[in-house]
Amino acid sequence: MYTAQGKIQHDTLLEEHLPMIRRQALALQVKLPAGVDLDDLIQAGTLGLLDALQRFDPSAGASFSTFANQRVRGAMIDELRSRDWMPRSVRRNARALEERLLQLEQRLGRPASEREIAAEMNMSLEEYRQLLSDTNCGHLLPYEELVAENGEPEAGPEGPMSPFAALLDKEQRELLISGIEALPEREKLLMGLYYQEGLNLKEIGAVLGVTESRVCQLHSQAVKRLRARLAAD
Repeated sequence: MYTAQGKIQHDTLLEEHLPMIRRQALALQVKLPAGVDLDDLIQAGTLGLLDALQRFDPSAGASFSTFANQRVRGAMIDELRSRDWMPRSVRRNARALEERLLQLEQRLGRPASEREIAAEMNMSLEEYRQLLSDTNCGHLLPYEELVAENGEPEAGPEGPMSPFAALLDKEQRELLISGIEALPEREKLLMGLYYQEGLNLKEIGAVLGVTESRVCQLHSQAVKRLRARLAAD
């Protein structure tokens, strides 16, 4: 039976966590093409929060805030996956880039420069940078893309993650950390400023002395390096 007290608690949790939806939407939007509307992300996140309110089980061990954050972000990512906005030609070039990048850096034994990557792709530097802009992060973060192939190893309404899932999660994170450490210094700094320090693109551009669009290109390039390395590992 749904009591009046339960309704009050439900409404209180909803109100407390609504600002979190906008923060998550803004954090995702800056990694995506300009055509992705903020309101669409917020709407998807709101549905995720409502789902979290219905499915949350306090006995599972996770706090509601943790559970809600996961559900909201998952709902936004599902919304982005469903759009499949990237043209086939761009997606094909993005896959080819990751494959060529892995082969090139294995041959060189070091991170390749932009000019070296462009030459490997038989592109001019301008064409290569445009490809980076067109495929800025695909539509997911590298870790999220990685775990999407194996199932999200998170606590849910069924209970906490299994020991195997916890081990898989730890191994994936260690691979990702190792991959970031192997990035060129400027890309490593960019990833740290963005994911650890929480700076936005404009702020990162000021630190690096480049434009926001250039930050997007460098971020996209870093993601390609990580995806290629993770795929090889």
